Amino acid sequence: MFFIFASFNTDMPRILAVDYGNKRVGLAVTDPMQIIATALTTVHSSKAVEFISDYCNAEVVEEVVVGKPVQMDNTPSEIEKNILLFIKKLSERCPNAKVVRYDERFTSKIAQRTLLEAGLKKQQRQNKALIDQTSAVILLQSYLEHKRNFLKI
Repeated sequence: MFFIFASFNTDMPRILAVDYGNKRVGLAVTDPMQIIATALTTVHSSKAVEFISDYCNAEVVEEVVVGKPVQMDNTPSEIEKNILLFIKKLSERCPNAKVVRYDERFTSKIAQRTLLEAGLKKQQRQNKALIDQTSAVILLQSYLEHKRNFLKI
């Protein structure tokens, strides 16, 4: 009889996702094995860099996936200039985490539909902080699937 013991390193790096908005920033994070995306929180956009920096100091974060909002004709969204400023500040505060951009089209719509299908009441579904967190989870899960499919090639 053979026994195999798996050693799980709790210091394995996580991936953090950011759904940036002018008022609120939805955040999601992977488990240490980078398999599942989970909602982390929603913070005011003026506090986002500080919050993420503190999180990166407490946890090993390998990548920060920042949503890239593009319009249907692939032109940048109006908020893009604010996101670029946010990324600049974030890169200065978290130099060990690689910033990756990922298309976030439809994440808010998918988040709203997901909350509806989960059976949440109308008042809960209108909670913008919950929508932002859910959008960040969808963004991160999509990025993880893309990354896995890319690595298969």
